[in-house]
Amino acid sequence: MTATVSRRPQPRLQAGRGGFGSVLRAEWTKFRSVRGWSVALAAAALLTAGVGLWAAAGPTNLCGPTSPTAPAPAGPGGAGGGGQPCKNSIPTGPGGEAVDDSFYFAGQPLDGDGTVTAQVTSLTGSYSPGGGIAPGPDPEAGFVPGVQPWAKAGVIVKATLRPGSAYAAVMITGEHGVQMQDDYTSDTAGLPGAVSAGAPRWLRLKRSGDTLTGYDSADGRHWTEIGAVSLAGLPATVQAGLFVTSPARVSGQGADQNAAPSAASAVFTQVSLAGARSGGRWSGGNVGPGNGGSGYPSVPGKFHRAGSTFTITGSGDIAPAVPGGVLIPGETIAYTLNGVFAGLIVAIVLGTLFITGEYRRGLIRTTLAASPRRGQVLAAKAIVIGGAMFTAGLVGAVIPVSLGPRLLREHGNYVFPVDALTEIRLIAGSAALLAVAAVFAVALGVILRHGAGPVTAVIALIVVPFFFSSALAVLPASVAEWLLRVTPAAGFAIQQSVPAYAQVSYPYTPQYGFYPLAPWVGFAVLCAWTAAALALAYVLLRRRDA
Repeated sequence: MTATVSRRPQPRLQAGRGGFGSVLRAEWTKFRSVRGWSVALAAAALLTAGVGLWAAAGPTNLCGPTSPTAPAPAGPGGAGGGGQPCKNSIPTGPGGEAVDDSFYFAGQPLDGDGTVTAQVTSLTGSYSPGGGIAPGPDPEAGFVPGVQPWAKAGVIVKATLRPGSAYAAVMITGEHGVQMQDDYTSDTAGLPGAVSAGAPRWLRLKRSGDTLTGYDSADGRHWTEIGAVSLAGLPATVQAGLFVTSPARVSGQGADQNAAPSAASAVFTQVSLAGARSGGRWSGGNVGPGNGGSGYPSVPGKFHRAGSTFTITGSGDIAPAVPGGVLIPGETIAYTLNGVFAGLIVAIVLGTLFITGEYRRGLIRTTLAASPRRGQVLAAKAIVIGGAMFTAGLVGAVIPVSLGPRLLREHGNYVFPVDALTEIRLIAGSAALLAVAAVFAVALGVILRHGAGPVTAVIALIVVPFFFSSALAVLPASVAEWLLRVTPAAGFAIQQSVPAYAQVSYPYTPQYGFYPLAPWVGFAVLCAWTAAALALAYVLLRRRDA
C-alpha cells in the first residue's frame, strides 16, 4: 500500500503567484498592525491641524479705540497695546482678489460708447526717503526726485469711482513703457521707452458696449492696438478720463523693511473725450485715499487745466495687493498651514521606520523571500506610506484652512482672499507634500538601511533649506531662492496662495510666502528628487543581499 503525501504550497510561491495586489495587501496589513505607526499617523494629522490653528489664533493686530482700522500706538499687549482688534477693509477686485485702488482722477461721466484720447509729454516723480509725509500744507516737503518704476499716468474707463470696481486703462509707466491694464491683474505691454517732451506718447481707450480697446501711438497719426478686453456687466454710464498714481517705494526686508510714500506728476495735452455728456465738466479728486485701504499714507493729488492741457499729480496704486511687510498688513490663508512643518517631521520619521525597522530586525529577508520581485515590494511600500500620509495630511490641512481664517479675523488680521480652486490646491497640495516626503524617506531608507541616516538626510534636504530660507529668513534672498529652486524644499511652493505680480514692485521672497517657482513646478522638483531616490533604491535593492 502506497501512501500519498500532499505538500502545501510554500508561502513564497503563493505570494509570487498572487501578483502585486498580494504584495500591496501584505504591506498594508504590516503597516496597520503596528500600533506605533498608526499612532504616528494620527499624530501627523493632529499636529498639522493643531499647530495651524494655534498659529492662526496667535497674532493679534490691535487698533486704536477711536479708529477700527488705524493701528494704536505700540504698548503692552501687542502691536497696538490697549486697542481693539482691527477691522481692516481692503477692496476686492472683480475677480475676488485684494487690490490697491488709489489714484487721482480727472474726468467726467461717459454715457454709452465713447473714446478718451490724450498725449502724455512728461512723467516725473518724487518720494520720501524717510518714509513719512510732512504735516502742514506741503505734504511733499522733504521729498527727493525719483519716479517709481510702476508710476502710472494715462487714460482710464472705470465702472464707478468705488475702489475695487472694474476698469481698463492705457498708461505710460515710469520704467515699463506703455501698458494696458484691466481689472488689476491683467497687463499687456505696448510701446517701450520713457516719455518726454521729445518722445511723447499718445494713448487712446475706446469703449464699445462691454468691450474696451486700447491703442498707443508715437506720433498721434499711426495707431497700434494694444489689446481688447471685455468687462462683463459694465454699466451704461461709466467714469472716463485721466489718472495718475505712484506706489510706495519699498526697500529692505523683515524688520528693516521701509515703504516710502511717492508721488508722480504728468502733463497731458490734446485731451479729448468723445461721447461724454453734452456740456459735461471735467472734475478731479482722489480715489481711494490711503493706498486703497492698506492704511499706508499717500500724497493728496491735484490737477490744473489750461485748455486741453492737464497737469495732474497723484499717489497710490491701481494693482493687485500683495501680502507681507508694511504695505498691506494681513496674512494669507497659507499662514494657517504652519502645522504642515510639524507634520512633515512625523512623515519623514514614519517613512524611514517603515523600511529601516525591517532591516534592523532582519525581517527584510522574510519580506523579500515571500515577494521575490523586489521592485514590487518597494512600490508597495511607497504606495502604502504615501496613501496613508496623504490621508492624514488631508485631514490635518482641511481643518485649519476651514477654521483658521476666522480665527485670524477675530484677532484683527486681514486675510487675503483666494478662490475655491486655490483652497483645494493648498489642502491637497499640503497633503501631497507630506505623502511624497514620506515616500522620499522610504527610498533613502532602502539606500542607507539605518534609521538615523535617512531621517537626517531628508531633514537636511527638505526641512533645513525651508527653515532657514522662509521660517527664519536668515539667508540672503538670492541664496534662499536658489535653495528653493534646486532642493526638495521647492515642494513648499505648493502652499503659495497669492501670485507674484510683475506689475507690482515688491520683494517677493519666501519670508512673505512667495517662492521662486510656480506652485506645481516647485512640487515637481520634490517629486523628481523622490523619483530619482526610488530609482536608486530599486537598483540597490536588486543588487544587495537582504
